[in-house]
Amino acid sequence: MERKALGRGLSALIPEQTEGREDRILYVDIGKIKENPLQPREKFDQKKLEDLIASIKEKGVVQPVIVRRKDNVYELIAGERRIRAAKALGIAEIPVIVRDVNDADALELALIENIQREELNAIEEAKAFQKLMAEFGFSQEEVARAVGKDRTTVANTIRLLGLPKRAQEMISGGDLSAGHAKALLSISGEHTILKLANSIAKKGLSVREAENLVYKKKAGSSSEKAPKMKDHKIMFFEEEMQKLLGTKVAIKHAKKRGVINIDYYSLEDLERIYNLLRKQASE
Repeated sequence: MERKALGRGLSALIPEQTEGREDRILYVDIGKIKENPLQPREKFDQKKLEDLIASIKEKGVVQPVIVRRKDNVYELIAGERRIRAAKALGIAEIPVIVRDVNDADALELALIENIQREELNAIEEAKAFQKLMAEFGFSQEEVARAVGKDRTTVANTIRLLGLPKRAQEMISGGDLSAGHAKALLSISGEHTILKLANSIAKKGLSVREAENLVYKKKAGSSSEKAPKMKDHKIMFFEEEMQKLLGTKVAIKHAKKRGVINIDYYSLEDLERIYNLLRKQASE
């Protein structure tokens, strides 16, 4: 069944025209707004919250929060930082826009706002994408369309949930980037992954350096020196093919022949790569 995406960006949350009662800005007792159990964000940056508190103290709550009616109260969909800041300042009423949406649409709206404001870490995004698929029946294509990202990005983000829990915590805490995490996905074994993750974080390695470290581990070397750099032309083709296919590509080149290794992470991912190659071949 084809789903209709709610839209992309904040325009999906705050309509350009406020036609009908449900889209009007109301002022609601902040005590009647309860937390959103579908909130995709798990971590809140204290410094950003303090900056928001200072801004609201000076200018008030300029941006309404988005809620839905739930029994005799309102359930928050988007705007939890604004609610927290307003409560810290003792503000009694806050502007809201009431939307009549189901659980799936509420999660989608919360995702849209957080992604638009770049406030979710990669693991929070992955969990939210997975929740849309597992609990609400979205396909990867529908998730991608709903949040304004391409399917490859959604697929690669969800793959991060295959990492050990401690590695996921390092990503959430900012010790590892999503790029570091994607390099670790090509390694198997929880102990090995965590050992490499800790080494990457401790040494402050770049993504490229982390990829070299992983490459060395896969090759079975005991040295922590980076492997011999490949020919620039081979590296160029690897990077271009990775962009084209949305997955890791490794080229082993000899004088007269070579091998291209293309990673895939599920039968669905294999089918996606096959369709991309078939499309390129027919053009």
